[in-house]
Amino acid sequence: MWPESAESPAPLRTGLTTGTCATACCVAAAQALFAQQQDSSVSVTLPKGKVVDLPIIEYQAIDDGIKTATIKDAGDDPDATHGATLFVELRLSPEQGVRFHAAQGVGTVTRTGLLLDVGEPAINPVPRKMMTEHLEGFAQTYQYHGGFDVSVGVINGEQIAQKTMNPRLGILGGLSILGTTGIVRPFSCAAYIASIHQGIDVARANSITHIAATTGNASEDAIKSHYQLDDMALIEMGDFVGAVLKHIKKVEQASSSQINSSIQLQKLSICGGFGKISKLAQHHMDLNSRASSIDLAALAQLAASLGAEAELQERMTSANTSVEALSFAMSAGLALADAICQQASDFARQYIPAHIELEVWAIDRKGQFVGKALDTDLTKRGEL
Repeated sequence: MWPESAESPAPLRTGLTTGTCATACCVAAAQALFAQQQDSSVSVTLPKGKVVDLPIIEYQAIDDGIKTATIKDAGDDPDATHGATLFVELRLSPEQGVRFHAAQGVGTVTRTGLLLDVGEPAINPVPRKMMTEHLEGFAQTYQYHGGFDVSVGVINGEQIAQKTMNPRLGILGGLSILGTTGIVRPFSCAAYIASIHQGIDVARANSITHIAATTGNASEDAIKSHYQLDDMALIEMGDFVGAVLKHIKKVEQASSSQINSSIQLQKLSICGGFGKISKLAQHHMDLNSRASSIDLAALAQLAASLGAEAELQERMTSANTSVEALSFAMSAGLALADAICQQASDFARQYIPAHIELEVWAIDRKGQFVGKALDTDLTKRGEL
């Protein structure tokens, strides 16, 4: 459980990725094998050249090699792997090159659409490059002409992975070893956003034509039940609607520019709580309360355009929550939630290409639909 926030603002700590942790374990293992050193901390060079130190908590001799371990420190980022024990088993081999394997707690890719081929351990390209470069440096220093077998694992990784999108992405048996810069920036939620991107890529690669992006469990259950969608079609975007909109725009534009490329995605459903959808309607791309606030005055103004009288507008502006404001409007027979969904759809359409049917749904706290904006008319999108 995360500690309570401090009373006064303070700089947030950055953390280090699982890829950086795995690289540190490789460095420690290589030093132990080649120099017979078992240091309590080692230095790792990140992709952009910064050097960081990581603690090593374990050295253990294994058959034909050594096992080393470190503790993942995600800084002040709400990362599922924060505090996890990550380890590497390093073995020397007469066969040149660096080969990667999934040890306990690291998953295996079982679906197309990711950066790795089916059957590969879920160790992403940048962490592989980091580990390879550091190990090749040791080989050069110690004039070693053989190769390396690197098995990366995470203690309790299979259980931790259930808190991530890995099972839905087809990464089974544990976590992914991630990272592009080596650094975790507080509340960037880079790993979560990467999972959103991967979810979209996997769906498209597996010929899913209709995907649904949802803000939470209740909205996911509602839209899944309404359309009987496959789990692969469900994108757990949380508060990061911007990650969905921008990535779909990027991959669809890239796909349409390729000769003989068939565009897979035909329909996008966005579903969330009424308050979250009202933020999207106000052009917010991050729906978390730390980044955006519900604008009760804007809800009242929209209600006015639907016929709300001054007294109702005042009650809505003074409401405790967006749900209470919505209840006032609904009691007056105003389709406020539909109007909010339409505003949200209009904003999202700026990112979603015209060939994709777009719709936005809002639910209440019981998971029931209270509003929708459906984009089924092709003439609205310039198709006819």
